Formats: sequence, C-alpha cells, structure tokens
Amino acid sequence: MATAWVEDRWLDSDGEKTKDYGRGKRWRVRYRDPGKRLRAESFKRKTNAERRRDELSAEILIGRFVDPDAGKITFKEYAEHWRKLQVHRGNTEDQIDVVLEIRTYPRLGDLPLASIDSEDIQSWVKWLSTAAITLGEGKTKGYAPATVGVTHRIVSGIFKSAVETNRITSNPCGGTRLPKKTPKRVKPIPTESLWSLIDAFPERFRGLILFTACTGLRQGEAFGLTIDRLDFDNKVMHVDRQITGSVAGKPTFGPLKTEASYREVPLSTATIKALKEYMRKYPPGPEGLVFTNTENGALRRSAFWDTWRRALKAAKLSGFTFHDLRHYYASLLIRHGASVKAVQARLGHKHASETLDTYSHLWPDEEEQTRTAINLVLSTRPAKAAAPKAA
Repeated sequence: MATAWVEDRWLDSDGEKTKDYGRGKRWRVRYRDPGKRLRAESFKRKTNAERRRDELSAEILIGRFVDPDAGKITFKEYAEHWRKLQVHRGNTEDQIDVVLEIRTYPRLGDLPLASIDSEDIQSWVKWLSTAAITLGEGKTKGYAPATVGVTHRIVSGIFKSAVETNRITSNPCGGTRLPKKTPKRVKPIPTESLWSLIDAFPERFRGLILFTACTGLRQGEAFGLTIDRLDFDNKVMHVDRQITGSVAGKPTFGPLKTEASYREVPLSTATIKALKEYMRKYPPGPEGLVFTNTENGALRRSAFWDTWRRALKAAKLSGFTFHDLRHYYASLLIRHGASVKAVQARLGHKHASETLDTYSHLWPDEEEQTRTAINLVLSTRPAKAAAPKAA
C-alpha cells in the first residue's frame, strides 16, 4: 500500500457526488506516519495535494518525517526542554538564562515553534538592536551588535536542535541580517583613575583589584585563584582553571575559556609583596581561595558587580568594567616594549590576530619613522654632474 495518497473529497470512486461536495477543501492527502497512525491534510488544488503527497512519501521513506503536531508547542516549552538536556558550565548557564528569559521569551516565547518564520526572527533581531532595553520615562535602547550576535547564535542552536529532532522542517534563523559590529578601540583606564578606583573599594577587595591589574586575569580566573597556583620562589602564577560557581560559599571549578588560556603569568616583586601583605590580613578561604567575600566564602559575580558599581560611583568614574583591568595590564606590557606574541601569551589569547584586533592601536606606530626616512633622503640633493666637454 502507498505511504501517502490523494483523495477527492467531493466525488467517490464511481464519480458520484459525496455529502461533502462543494464544502471545504476538495483534495485530501491521506498517509500513515512512522507510528502507523492514519493522518490527513486538505488542499484547495489538486497539484498542491500531489506535491505534498510526494513530499510526505519521501520524508517517511528516508526518516525525515516531521509530525505536524510536534511543532505546536511554544518556543518557550521547547527551549526549556532543550536546556534540560544541555551540559554547560555555570557561567554559560547564566548566560543562556539571560538570553532566553530577558531577550527572547518576551517576543518569541509564546509562539508555536513551527509558526516562527524568518520574518519573525528578523523582527526580533531588530527589536534587540533598537528597543529591547527599557531606560525609563518611555525611553528604550538596543543591545550592542556583539550581544545581538551571541543571542541569535544561541537561539539558532535551539532551532537547529528542533530540526534535528524532527520538530520542525527548517531553521528560521538561517539568512538573518544581523547588525554590523563597529570596531571599538580599547581605551585603558588611566593609572590615576585606577588608584582612585582601588581606594573607593572596601579594604578587603583592594588587593583583588590591584592584583588583577598587575596580572591581566579574567574575572573567573581571578575569583578562582587558589594559593597552590602561586609559585613565589619562581615568581610565577599558574592559570589552569576558573571558578564556575559556588555552593554554600565553597567554589566549584571548571576549565578555562580556550586551550591557549592555560598559561603561566610572571609575577613582579612588587606584586608578590602586595599579595603577601593582603593574605596576612585576609587569610585564604575554602579550597585555598586567595580572594573571598566578607564572609570568607567564594566571590559571586552578581554580588561583586554591585560592589563594583558602588566603587565606580564613589570614585566618580563611569563606563569601566572588571575586564578593563585586563586591558590595563595589556597596555602596560605594550607601553614597556612587549611584542605581540608576548602580550598574546600573557593574556592567553588563542591567536595573535585577537591580540592585534584588540590592542594594535596601543603599539607605537611608525608614522614618524616614515617621515624621518623620507626627509633624510630628500633633504640633501646630490650635486649635478658637470656635462662632458666636447672633443
């Protein structure tokens, strides 16, 4: 028996009119799904019904049949199912939570999964880019292009999973026009401002800020630093893990961002001296954590962010984040003659191009050297040789 076939609802096999004659869509595609359930879809035109019959036959034959009912669940329902199956580090889970709860569900969450098309995705991206953030007094603004790109990538991954599990036939995120990223030059925090910021923090956290500015650690690396990773005799620090969360004040650790992130960072004599003084005043916490909260437990990003903002306000600064301490460290290395490869190694960048893309404008350019070279060549014109005398 055929997997799918077309029936005329208005006429029977003998050409006689049925009770449905003239009512509803005339052509019906009947088929048995992989579960052997008899199903039907109706069409106005016979050509459309025949085309659908052929599609269904092929899909069922090659195992790509998509149950029409499977896509009726909402995007939020499927996304929550998808989340439960993922194996993510704590930081990534937090990021996905923000992407879905704040940036996606308000626009796509209640829509049936199969109903979302490329226009819905493009409209959502425009909203993210222009009006997703409420500022108060009826004002809004959009997310940065990089943030929109990350959000779109995660949501596209959810739709890809839905395609792979035969919930929908295609990924509506394909071909989305994303906002272009505008290059933004890093402007390191001035040293005077850095000291003002350090002084604005409660005394317990000043060592953390100073140490990070002197080593260029990422926030998770700094929060997860334990005393056994410090080799004071050889003046070096081993960076091979980061904090991913905490339970009852005790840290949980995870791998670093990339393979290149595993590195050794030289420690200056001044840095070691300042750190030892700090640890005498604030002994290491659980698992040997060097930097801890006021209860001597593991630092949490969200709680520390509040402390950071208060310190910025007290120091009368704005626009700086914890990551700017890393930029400050890189600027010091460059200012004192470090090569691209050296800065790449200290920061744990995967490629030298990443280092150059971020900090190339901080290296001294060669414009003045070019001017000097040209001036030297053209400033002294050789004397014109005398013409030979006629014989």
